Amino acid sequence: MIESYKFGEIKISGKNYNFDVEVRWTGEILSWWRKEGHTVFVEDLERALKENPEIIVIGTGAYGVCEVTKDCENFLKEKGIEVIVEPTEKAIEKFNNFLKESKRVIGLFHLTC
Repeated sequence: MIESYKFGEIKISGKNYNFDVEVRWTGEILSWWRKEGHTVFVEDLERALKENPEIIVIGTGAYGVCEVTKDCENFLKEKGIEVIVEPTEKAIEKFNNFLKESKRVIGLFHLTC
């Protein structure tokens, strides 16, 4: 469960992270880097896709500046993966709700802008 979020910082299981993260339903937390800082492309999801998630939640930053390409959204839909794209605070709420429902969800969260 993600406990809190503020610009530039996310708290998960009692630990604070100040870099963009990939959070898996299994509890694993990884650093998340993108090809371009404020755009999400299909290749930015390759590691997450190997886990066979039902849902991918993408947090686009505090102000929603990070953009998910239409190709990326379409690719996920074609794979039968539900995709949620929201500013990070709202994305975290949705991610936590999916965890409560025992869904195979991966959250990709941009923490700044």
